[in-house]
Amino acid sequence: MKPFSCLKALLSLVIASLCSTTILQADAESHDDAVEFIPRDGLPNFFQKLASNQEVTVAYLGGSITAQTGWRVLSQKWFEEQYPQASVTGVHAAIGGTGSDLGVYRVENDALAAKPDLLFVEFAVNDGRASEENITKSMEGIVRKTWKANPETDICFVYTMTASNSKALAKGKRMRSASVMESVAYHYGIPSIELGYQAALMEMENKLVMKTSAPMTRVSGDEIDESAAMATDAEGRIIFSKDGVHPYPETGHVLYTEALIRSLKQIQKNTARAPHLLKSPIREDNLENAQQILLTPQYLSGPYTDLRAAGNTRFQKELKQLYRLEPGATLSFKFKGTEVALYDLLGYDSAKVEVTLDGETTTSTRMDGYCTYQRLARLKVGSALEDTIHEVTIRVLDEQLNKRNILFERNRGDYDKNPEKYAKLHWNVGAIFIVGEILD
Repeated sequence: MKPFSCLKALLSLVIASLCSTTILQADAESHDDAVEFIPRDGLPNFFQKLASNQEVTVAYLGGSITAQTGWRVLSQKWFEEQYPQASVTGVHAAIGGTGSDLGVYRVENDALAAKPDLLFVEFAVNDGRASEENITKSMEGIVRKTWKANPETDICFVYTMTASNSKALAKGKRMRSASVMESVAYHYGIPSIELGYQAALMEMENKLVMKTSAPMTRVSGDEIDESAAMATDAEGRIIFSKDGVHPYPETGHVLYTEALIRSLKQIQKNTARAPHLLKSPIREDNLENAQQILLTPQYLSGPYTDLRAAGNTRFQKELKQLYRLEPGATLSFKFKGTEVALYDLLGYDSAKVEVTLDGETTTSTRMDGYCTYQRLARLKVGSALEDTIHEVTIRVLDEQLNKRNILFERNRGDYDKNPEKYAKLHWNVGAIFIVGEILD
């Protein structure tokens, strides 16, 4: 049996007996009202290349739900099964715990560098607390960057769900972040898919349980790719996930993939292949000009280590350069523009840093309650700035932190077992993010 078909078969009898949901498609635009898919201008360039047995590349830009070995992997397998004479390459461009505000800065390196024919964008869950303004600026920036790089790249927005919004979704109401993204999708004719719509209806009908009582110990990456002990509970209901967010590969991700397949079969009917023309932007201050600038020693002073030169390959796909700055080290630069941030790591070995922008100083501790491990992050420095010259200096502080208290209570056992792991104070950083231009 083929790979996707084999996994799908694990739930086929259960899903067949429980699913009686009518597939919904929008007849008219409503950004707040949820339906399973809206085809808009479709994905004609991608599907025509598949039908012609050509080589295609699919990039998956998103957060931890996409980083899992779930709908991303299963959908690629489905493309391969449906078009066995074509060559399908998948690009894993998902980073757990991150939203579109980071995605817009990294999309060139992580996704567009592979010259994708199709770009999936999944950030609705991680953008849940972001402002409408910032979501629009970032999502529009991703779209415009993509079509500037290649007007024939098709884009599809996908929305996942959590236990906190599944009941509203079952009643036909999108989460707020997805509604904002829909305004961008509508403006540019981009198809969108609510991956969790049918699963939410199944929960409402008591055919599915969104989460179990077992704790989740990771928030990002392959660490959460665990298996469900069983596909259904004692009442025969499908167990969607452990934590109400990250689906089990055998259950929730199968439902997500089934929703994607149902929707794509309808969306692919639009076969009018043509390059995508950029319209006037929704917001003039969108982040299409956001750029990532790799760090070099010219920006650094004090004690630091070039981790790449030292043979450290951690996060090398995302960060081509990575420096470890010790207490007393500084990173300084000037730029002309309106936004600035740093691409760095949160982790158990992290320090507090002092951030000075145009003479105004704040501090940031580069560790949080999850940090029994390291993960990619964005240190925000300034936004909505005047488009003038700005000066930035970041200094690593030699200040002891109560790292045990910073950790969530459920993670403090790791500190108690490995206190030496948390003893060091570093700032691990690899790139500058700006909207504007760096100055020498």
